[in-house]
Amino acid sequence: MKYLIALLALAGLYVSVLALRVHNQAPGEAPPCAVTEKFDCGTVNHSRFAVFPPRSFDEDDASKKLHIPIATMGIVWYGLLAIVALTGRLWIVLEMAQIGFFFAAMLSYLEAFVIEKWCIYCLWSQGIVATILLVTGATLLVRWWSGRKAQPAPVR
Repeated sequence: MKYLIALLALAGLYVSVLALRVHNQAPGEAPPCAVTEKFDCGTVNHSRFAVFPPRSFDEDDASKKLHIPIATMGIVWYGLLAIVALTGRLWIVLEMAQIGFFFAAMLSYLEAFVIEKWCIYCLWSQGIVATILLVTGATLLVRWWSGRKAQPAPVR
């Protein structure tokens, strides 16, 4: 199972690289994922929420403050997740997957209700991290359940 989780993490890493590519494009260029007026990765990846910490309203793009693109954070996170998964430490993978899932859910909230546009790469990432969370949780649950059945019943 650890190989499946690592493979999913590598898929998430690839999706994050694609999102970073859109982030680094000039805002005037049409990104390859601008499909409809509701699905526009360029708008999402050039919004003030595309970096951490988010840019303030009065801050321009050429500000000297250090802002880390969210896609870069995704690349690092998915890379660490793949490494931890390959070591077989599924409890740590579960914790990382929970953090990643809630972070991606927060970003999906911002896309839906603040930016009002969706990024296909972000939705793919949300799906991948949700799958990692479900697979890891199910694997740990099955291991726990099978270990519980193998124990002898207590003597009274």
